[in-house]
Amino acid sequence: MTEYDVSEDVEAVVEDTDLPRRLKDEVYSTVEDRDATAEQADQIARAVENRYLDTRVDPLDPVGTVSAQSIGEPGTQMTMNTFHYAGVAEIDVTQGLPRLIELVDARKTPDTPMMTVHLDDEYATDREKAHEVVWQIEATRILALGDISTNVADMIVSIDLNEDTLEERMITPDEISGIIEDELGVQTNQQGTVIEFGPEQPSYRELLQLVEQLREIVFKGIEDITRVVIRKEQLDEGEEFVLYTEGSAFGDVIEIEGVDASRTTSNNIHEIRKNLGIEAAREAIIEETMDTLEEQGLGDVNVRHLMLVADIMTNRGEIESIGRHGISGSKESVLARAAFEVTVNHLLDAAIHGEVDDLNGVTENVIVGKPIKLGTGDVDLRMGSTSRSEPEASD
Repeated sequence: MTEYDVSEDVEAVVEDTDLPRRLKDEVYSTVEDRDATAEQADQIARAVENRYLDTRVDPLDPVGTVSAQSIGEPGTQMTMNTFHYAGVAEIDVTQGLPRLIELVDARKTPDTPMMTVHLDDEYATDREKAHEVVWQIEATRILALGDISTNVADMIVSIDLNEDTLEERMITPDEISGIIEDELGVQTNQQGTVIEFGPEQPSYRELLQLVEQLREIVFKGIEDITRVVIRKEQLDEGEEFVLYTEGSAFGDVIEIEGVDASRTTSNNIHEIRKNLGIEAAREAIIEETMDTLEEQGLGDVNVRHLMLVADIMTNRGEIESIGRHGISGSKESVLARAAFEVTVNHLLDAAIHGEVDDLNGVTENVIVGKPIKLGTGDVDLRMGSTSRSEPEASD
Protein backbone atom coordinates (compact mmCIF):
# COMPACT_ATOMS: atom_id res chain seq x y z
CA MET A 1 0.00 0.00 0.00
CA THR A 2 1.14 3.51 -0.76
CA GLU A 3 1.46 6.20 1.92
CA TYR A 4 -0.92 8.45 -0.07
CA ASP A 5 -4.67 8.52 0.58
CA VAL A 6 -5.83 7.02 -2.72
CA SER A 7 -8.14 4.15 -3.65
CA GLU A 8 -6.98 0.70 -4.71
CA ASP A 9 -8.19 1.40 -8.28
CA VAL A 10 -6.04 4.52 -8.48
CA GLU A 11 -3.06 2.66 -7.05
CA ALA A 12 -3.55 -0.13 -9.60
CA VAL A 13 -3.49 2.21 -12.63
CA VAL A 14 -0.45 4.17 -11.36
CA GLU A 15 1.56 1.07 -10.46
CA ASP A 16 0.79 -0.37 -13.92
CA THR A 17 2.95 2.31 -15.59
CA ASP A 18 6.69 2.17 -16.35
CA LEU A 19 7.35 5.32 -14.32
CA PRO A 20 10.19 5.42 -11.76
CA ARG A 21 9.16 5.60 -8.10
CA ARG A 22 9.79 9.35 -7.81
CA LEU A 23 7.38 10.16 -10.64
CA LYS A 24 4.80 7.69 -9.33
CA ASP A 25 4.88 9.51 -5.98
CA GLU A 26 4.32 12.83 -7.77
CA VAL A 27 1.33 11.34 -9.60
CA TYR A 28 -0.09 10.07 -6.29
CA SER A 29 0.40 13.52 -4.75
CA THR A 30 -1.39 15.21 -7.68
CA VAL A 31 -4.27 12.72 -7.62
CA GLU A 32 -4.62 13.15 -3.86
CA ASP A 33 -4.59 16.97 -4.06
CA ARG A 34 -7.22 17.04 -6.82
CA ASP A 35 -9.31 14.17 -5.43
CA ALA A 36 -9.24 12.60 -8.89
CA THR A 37 -11.22 9.51 -9.89
CA ALA A 38 -9.57 6.29 -11.07
CA GLU A 39 -10.29 7.25 -14.70
CA GLN A 40 -8.71 10.71 -14.26
CA ALA A 41 -5.79 9.16 -12.41
CA ASP A 42 -5.28 6.80 -15.36
CA GLN A 43 -5.23 9.77 -17.78
CA ILE A 44 -2.73 11.66 -15.62
CA ALA A 45 -0.49 8.63 -15.20
CA ARG A 46 -0.54 7.83 -18.95
CA ALA A 47 0.22 11.45 -19.88
CA VAL A 48 3.18 11.52 -17.47
CA GLU A 49 4.38 8.15 -18.77
CA ASN A 50 4.27 9.38 -22.39
CA ARG A 51 6.26 12.50 -21.49
CA TYR A 52 8.72 10.39 -19.52
CA LEU A 53 9.27 7.94 -22.39
CA ASP A 54 9.63 10.80 -24.90
CA THR A 55 12.36 12.47 -22.84
CA ARG A 56 14.46 9.33 -22.42
CA VAL A 57 17.65 9.10 -24.45
CA ASP A 58 17.53 6.80 -27.45
CA PRO A 59 19.83 3.77 -27.46
CA LEU A 60 23.33 4.48 -28.84
CA ASP A 61 22.85 8.26 -28.45
CA PRO A 62 26.22 10.06 -27.97
CA VAL A 63 25.27 11.56 -24.60
CA GLY A 64 28.83 12.55 -23.70
CA THR A 65 29.36 14.50 -26.91
CA VAL A 66 25.98 16.21 -26.63
CA SER A 67 26.66 17.14 -22.99
CA ALA A 68 30.09 18.52 -23.86
CA GLN A 69 28.55 20.71 -26.57
CA SER A 70 25.64 21.72 -24.32
CA ILE A 71 27.98 22.99 -21.58
CA GLY A 72 30.87 24.11 -23.80
CA GLU A 73 28.94 26.45 -26.09
CA PRO A 74 27.39 28.56 -23.30
CA GLY A 75 30.82 28.48 -21.65
CA THR A 76 32.12 30.68 -24.46
CA GLN A 77 29.60 33.36 -23.42
CA MET A 78 30.72 33.46 -19.79
CA THR A 79 32.62 36.36 -18.26
CA MET A 80 35.94 36.11 -16.45
CA ASN A 81 35.04 38.35 -13.52
CA THR A 82 34.71 37.87 -9.78
CA PHE A 83 31.45 39.26 -8.44
CA HIS A 84 29.94 40.14 -5.10
CA TYR A 85 28.03 37.14 -3.82
CA ALA A 86 24.23 37.23 -3.87
CA GLY A 87 24.04 40.90 -3.01
CA VAL A 88 26.39 40.57 -0.03
CA ALA A 89 28.61 43.52 -0.86
CA GLU A 90 31.30 42.57 1.66
CA ILE A 91 32.07 39.13 0.22
CA ASP A 92 33.67 38.45 -3.16
CA VAL A 93 33.32 35.02 -4.69
CA THR A 94 34.68 33.57 -7.94
CA GLN A 95 31.96 33.17 -10.56
CA GLY A 96 31.67 32.85 -14.32
CA LEU A 97 34.15 30.85 -16.37
CA PRO A 98 36.88 30.70 -13.67
CA ARG A 99 34.40 29.09 -11.29
CA LEU A 100 33.26 26.56 -13.91
CA ILE A 101 36.90 25.63 -14.63
CA GLU A 102 37.52 25.38 -10.88
CA LEU A 103 34.66 22.88 -10.53
CA VAL A 104 35.52 20.59 -13.47
CA ASP A 105 39.20 20.69 -12.46
CA ALA A 106 38.10 19.59 -8.96
CA ARG A 107 40.49 22.05 -7.30
CA LYS A 108 41.30 21.09 -3.72
CA THR A 109 40.51 24.59 -2.46
CA PRO A 110 38.47 27.22 -4.35
CA ASP A 111 40.03 30.63 -5.01
CA THR A 112 37.36 32.23 -2.80
CA PRO A 113 36.06 29.59 -0.36
CA MET A 114 32.79 30.56 1.32
CA MET A 115 29.86 29.05 3.16
CA THR A 116 26.16 29.82 3.48
CA VAL A 117 25.25 28.94 7.05
CA HIS A 118 21.59 28.51 7.97
CA LEU A 119 20.48 28.58 11.60
CA ASP A 120 17.73 26.69 13.41
CA ASP A 121 15.25 27.35 16.22
CA GLU A 122 15.66 30.68 18.05
CA TYR A 123 19.10 31.26 16.53
CA ALA A 124 17.44 31.93 13.15
CA THR A 125 15.09 34.64 14.45
CA ASP A 126 16.93 36.24 17.40
CA ARG A 127 19.77 38.56 16.34
CA GLU A 128 21.60 38.17 19.67
CA LYS A 129 21.47 34.38 19.40
CA ALA A 130 22.61 34.57 15.77
CA HIS A 131 25.61 36.68 16.85
CA GLU A 132 26.55 33.98 19.37
CA VAL A 133 26.97 31.60 16.43
CA VAL A 134 28.90 34.27 14.48
CA TRP A 135 31.54 34.53 17.23
CA GLN A 136 31.76 30.73 17.39
CA ILE A 137 32.59 30.69 13.68
CA GLU A 138 34.58 33.85 12.90
CA ALA A 139 38.28 33.71 13.79
CA THR A 140 38.96 36.25 16.56
CA ARG A 141 42.56 37.50 16.64
CA ILE A 142 44.19 39.89 19.07
CA LEU A 143 43.83 43.02 16.91
CA ALA A 144 40.03 42.61 17.10
CA LEU A 145 40.18 42.53 20.91
CA GLY A 146 42.49 45.41 21.77
CA ASP A 147 45.68 47.37 21.09
CA ILE A 148 49.24 46.03 21.16
CA SER A 149 52.24 48.12 22.21
CA THR A 150 55.91 47.21 22.77
CA ASN A 151 58.24 48.66 25.40
CA VAL A 152 61.72 48.14 23.97
CA ALA A 153 63.45 49.51 27.08
CA ASP A 154 61.81 46.93 29.38
CA MET A 155 61.40 44.23 26.69
CA ILE A 156 57.64 43.95 27.29
CA VAL A 157 54.68 43.42 25.00
CA SER A 158 51.57 45.08 26.39
CA ILE A 159 47.98 44.34 25.32
CA ASP A 160 45.21 46.77 26.26
CA LEU A 161 41.94 44.85 25.79
CA ASN A 162 38.61 46.50 24.93
CA GLU A 163 35.98 45.61 27.54
CA ASP A 164 33.02 46.10 25.18
CA THR A 165 34.57 43.83 22.54
CA LEU A 166 35.35 41.16 25.13
CA GLU A 167 31.75 41.23 26.35
CA GLU A 168 30.36 41.13 22.81
CA ARG A 169 32.53 38.18 21.79
CA MET A 170 32.02 36.42 25.12
CA ILE A 171 35.69 35.95 26.07
CA THR A 172 37.46 36.96 29.29
CA PRO A 173 40.95 38.43 29.90
CA ASP A 174 41.82 35.28 31.90
CA GLU A 175 41.05 33.09 28.89
CA ILE A 176 43.15 35.30 26.61
CA SER A 177 46.04 35.25 29.06
CA GLY A 178 45.88 31.46 29.31
CA ILE A 179 45.84 31.02 25.52
CA ILE A 180 48.87 33.32 25.14
CA GLU A 181 50.82 31.29 27.72
CA ASP A 182 49.92 28.00 26.01
CA GLU A 183 50.64 29.19 22.46
CA LEU A 184 53.78 31.30 23.04
CA GLY A 185 55.24 29.53 26.06
CA VAL A 186 55.68 32.77 28.02
CA GLN A 187 54.68 33.94 31.49
CA THR A 188 52.01 36.65 31.41
CA ASN A 189 51.17 39.33 33.93
CA GLN A 190 47.49 40.24 33.83
CA GLN A 191 45.92 43.20 35.62
CA GLY A 192 42.29 43.83 34.66
CA THR A 193 42.17 44.25 30.90
CA VAL A 194 45.94 44.77 30.53
CA ILE A 195 48.16 41.78 29.76
CA GLU A 196 51.96 42.03 29.68
CA PHE A 197 54.66 39.52 28.79
CA GLY A 198 58.12 39.40 27.24
CA PRO A 199 60.93 37.10 26.10
CA GLU A 200 62.85 35.07 28.70
CA GLN A 201 66.15 36.67 27.69
CA PRO A 202 66.30 40.35 26.66
CA SER A 203 66.33 40.23 22.85
CA TYR A 204 64.89 42.74 20.42
CA ARG A 205 64.49 40.06 17.73
CA GLU A 206 62.62 37.72 20.09
CA LEU A 207 60.39 40.60 21.19
CA LEU A 208 59.37 41.26 17.57
CA GLN A 209 58.86 37.54 16.94
CA LEU A 210 56.52 37.32 19.94
CA VAL A 211 54.45 40.20 18.55
CA GLU A 212 54.23 38.52 15.13
CA GLN A 213 53.23 35.18 16.67
CA LEU A 214 50.69 36.95 18.90
CA ARG A 215 48.97 38.44 15.84
CA GLU A 216 48.42 34.96 14.38
CA ILE A 217 46.81 33.34 17.43
CA VAL A 218 43.09 32.54 17.07
CA PHE A 219 41.49 33.18 20.46
CA LYS A 220 37.98 32.14 19.43
CA GLY A 221 36.27 30.77 16.32
CA ILE A 222 37.66 28.80 13.39
CA GLU A 223 41.05 29.72 11.94
CA ASP A 224 40.06 29.21 8.29
CA ILE A 225 37.08 31.60 8.48
CA THR A 226 38.28 35.18 8.43
CA ARG A 227 34.93 36.97 8.38
CA VAL A 228 31.21 36.34 8.79
CA VAL A 229 28.44 38.54 7.38
CA ILE A 230 24.97 38.23 8.90
CA ARG A 231 21.88 39.06 6.84
CA LYS A 232 18.15 38.85 7.41
CA GLU A 233 16.48 37.12 4.48
CA GLN A 234 13.00 36.08 3.41
CA LEU A 235 13.00 32.31 2.93
CA ASP A 236 10.29 29.67 2.53
CA GLU A 237 10.24 29.22 6.31
CA GLY A 238 9.79 32.99 6.82
CA GLU A 239 12.26 35.73 7.75
CA GLU A 240 15.45 34.45 9.33
CA PHE A 241 19.10 35.31 9.76
CA VAL A 242 21.60 33.71 7.36
CA LEU A 243 25.39 33.81 7.77
CA TYR A 244 27.83 34.16 4.86
CA THR A 245 31.46 33.32 5.58
CA GLU A 246 34.77 34.20 3.98
CA GLY A 247 36.64 30.94 4.18
CA SER A 248 35.27 27.44 4.62
CA ALA A 249 35.42 24.83 7.39
CA PHE A 250 32.32 22.77 6.70
CA GLY A 251 32.97 19.94 9.17
CA ASP A 252 33.63 22.28 12.10
CA VAL A 253 30.73 24.62 11.37
CA ILE A 254 27.97 21.99 11.13
CA GLU A 255 28.83 20.79 14.64
CA ILE A 256 28.27 24.22 16.23
CA GLU A 257 25.12 24.58 18.31
CA GLY A 258 22.49 26.62 16.48
CA VAL A 259 23.69 25.72 12.96
CA ASP A 260 21.18 23.89 10.77
CA ALA A 261 23.45 21.26 9.22
CA SER A 262 20.74 20.09 6.79
CA ARG A 263 20.68 23.44 4.94
CA THR A 264 24.23 24.74 5.42
CA THR A 265 26.37 24.60 2.26
CA SER A 266 29.96 25.19 1.20
CA ASN A 267 31.40 25.93 -2.24
CA ASN A 268 34.26 23.53 -1.49
CA ILE A 269 33.13 20.20 -2.98
CA HIS A 270 36.02 18.28 -1.35
CA GLU A 271 34.94 19.36 2.14
CA ILE A 272 31.41 18.19 1.39
CA ARG A 273 32.72 14.79 0.20
CA LYS A 274 34.86 14.44 3.33
CA ASN A 275 32.01 15.21 5.73
CA LEU A 276 28.86 14.05 3.94
CA GLY A 277 30.07 11.47 1.41
CA ILE A 278 30.38 11.14 -2.35
CA GLU A 279 26.63 11.37 -3.09
CA ALA A 280 26.47 14.77 -1.38
CA ALA A 281 29.56 15.87 -3.35
CA ARG A 282 27.82 14.83 -6.58
CA GLU A 283 24.80 16.96 -5.66
CA ALA A 284 27.11 19.86 -4.78
CA ILE A 285 28.82 19.69 -8.19
CA ILE A 286 25.43 19.75 -9.94
CA GLU A 287 24.15 22.65 -7.80
CA GLU A 288 27.35 24.70 -8.09
CA THR A 289 27.63 24.32 -11.88
CA MET A 290 23.92 25.09 -12.36
CA ASP A 291 24.14 28.16 -10.11
CA THR A 292 27.24 29.37 -11.97
CA LEU A 293 25.50 29.07 -15.34
CA GLU A 294 22.24 30.64 -14.12
CA GLU A 295 24.11 33.58 -12.61
CA GLN A 296 25.47 34.27 -16.10
CA GLY A 297 22.02 34.00 -17.68
CA LEU A 298 22.75 30.55 -19.13
CA GLY A 299 20.29 28.54 -17.06
CA ASP A 300 18.71 26.85 -20.08
CA VAL A 301 21.45 24.19 -20.08
CA ASN A 302 19.67 20.91 -19.38
CA VAL A 303 20.49 19.77 -15.86
CA ARG A 304 20.92 16.17 -17.08
CA HIS A 305 24.08 17.19 -18.92
CA LEU A 306 25.49 18.58 -15.67
CA MET A 307 24.37 15.41 -13.88
CA LEU A 308 26.33 13.33 -16.39
CA VAL A 309 29.48 15.37 -15.71
CA ALA A 310 28.96 15.00 -11.96
CA ASP A 311 28.40 11.24 -12.35
CA ILE A 312 31.63 10.79 -14.30
CA MET A 313 33.58 12.88 -11.77
CA THR A 314 32.31 10.88 -8.77
CA ASN A 315 31.51 7.33 -9.95
CA ARG A 316 34.71 5.83 -8.50
CA GLY A 317 33.98 7.10 -5.00
CA GLU A 318 36.42 10.02 -5.19
CA ILE A 319 36.13 13.38 -6.91
CA GLU A 320 38.19 13.27 -10.11
CA SER A 321 38.96 16.19 -12.36
CA ILE A 322 38.12 16.22 -16.05
CA GLY A 323 41.64 16.57 -17.36
CA ARG A 324 44.90 14.73 -17.91
CA HIS A 325 45.35 14.21 -14.15
CA GLY A 326 41.85 12.76 -13.83
CA ILE A 327 39.29 11.23 -16.17
CA SER A 328 40.88 12.08 -19.55
CA GLY A 329 44.28 10.86 -18.38
CA SER A 330 42.95 7.55 -17.09
CA LYS A 331 40.93 6.45 -20.13
CA GLU A 332 41.58 2.93 -21.37
CA SER A 333 42.13 4.12 -24.94
CA VAL A 334 45.73 5.11 -25.73
CA LEU A 335 44.71 7.34 -28.64
CA ALA A 336 42.04 9.13 -26.57
CA ARG A 337 44.65 9.92 -23.89
CA ALA A 338 47.16 11.04 -26.50
CA ALA A 339 44.61 13.27 -28.24
CA PHE A 340 43.98 15.25 -25.07
CA GLU A 341 47.41 16.38 -23.84
CA VAL A 342 51.11 15.32 -23.71
CA THR A 343 50.68 13.22 -26.87
CA VAL A 344 54.21 11.88 -27.21
CA ASN A 345 54.45 10.74 -23.59
CA HIS A 346 51.21 8.73 -23.83
CA LEU A 347 52.25 7.06 -27.11
CA LEU A 348 55.72 6.22 -25.78
CA ASP A 349 54.38 4.77 -22.54
CA ALA A 350 51.79 2.72 -24.45
CA ALA A 351 54.47 1.37 -26.82
CA ILE A 352 56.80 0.48 -23.93
CA HIS A 353 54.04 -1.40 -22.09
CA GLY A 354 52.56 -2.98 -25.22
CA GLU A 355 49.08 -1.51 -24.75
CA VAL A 356 46.31 -2.33 -27.21
CA ASP A 357 43.59 0.13 -28.26
CA ASP A 358 40.25 -1.53 -29.01
CA LEU A 359 38.90 1.60 -30.76
CA ASN A 360 35.65 1.69 -28.80
CA GLY A 361 35.29 5.44 -28.26
CA VAL A 362 34.62 8.51 -30.38
CA THR A 363 38.06 10.14 -30.35
CA GLU A 364 40.12 7.11 -31.32
CA ASN A 365 37.79 6.20 -34.22
CA VAL A 366 37.96 9.77 -35.58
CA ILE A 367 41.76 9.58 -35.46
CA VAL A 368 41.97 6.35 -37.47
CA GLY A 369 39.11 7.30 -39.81
CA LYS A 370 36.69 4.57 -38.81
CA PRO A 371 32.90 4.95 -38.32
CA ILE A 372 32.08 5.86 -34.74
CA LYS A 373 30.26 3.17 -32.78
CA LEU A 374 27.36 5.41 -31.82
CA GLY A 375 23.91 5.92 -33.25
CA THR A 376 23.63 4.40 -36.73
CA GLY A 377 27.40 3.79 -36.70
CA ASP A 378 26.90 0.87 -34.31
CA VAL A 379 24.27 -0.90 -36.40
CA ASP A 380 25.33 -3.59 -38.87
CA LEU A 381 23.10 -4.13 -41.94
CA ARG A 382 23.62 -7.20 -44.05
CA MET A 383 21.79 -8.19 -47.17
CA GLY A 384 21.02 -11.88 -47.41
CA SER A 385 19.11 -14.05 -49.88
CA THR A 386 16.31 -16.35 -48.83
CA SER A 387 16.01 -19.56 -50.87
CA ARG A 388 12.48 -20.68 -51.62
CA SER A 389 11.78 -24.34 -52.05
CA GLU A 390 10.20 -25.10 -55.43
CA PRO A 391 6.74 -26.64 -55.23
CA GLU A 392 6.73 -30.30 -56.07
CA ALA A 393 5.25 -31.26 -59.45
CA SER A 394 1.90 -32.92 -59.22
CA ASP A 395 1.26 -36.17 -60.95
